[in-house]
Amino acid sequence: VQLQASGGGLVQPGGSLGLSCAASGSISSISAVGWYRQAPGKQRELVATITSGGSTNYADSVKGRFTISRNNAKNMMYLQMNSLKPEDTAVYYCNADIRREYTRSIYWGPGTLVTVSS
Repeated sequence: VQLQASGGGLVQPGGSLGLSCAASGSISSISAVGWYRQAPGKQRELVATITSGGSTNYADSVKGRFTISRNNAKNMMYLQMNSLKPEDTAVYYCNADIRREYTRSIYWGPGTLVTVSS
């Protein structure tokens, strides 16, 4: 099983960016999925999560600006980021609770860099 995120890049303050994460491999089902981020010199922190039923949770710092979503049929998750601020600059990681035929584990993608700067 692999997670691969895409969509990072450089954006100006106030701009928008969308991230995608694809899960591939032998997957029976995916429970909660999430996005985390790690800024230089800081610990990794939760950005947003979404359950298989669509219930969402957001860090206070991104509420009202970011939207997490998923496509269960395609094993995809998304993070739409609007009104970006310089403090949103970080490497963003996707994360998924994946059940395979005999196991259930948390998987992480390798990360994609988002830089918010003028």
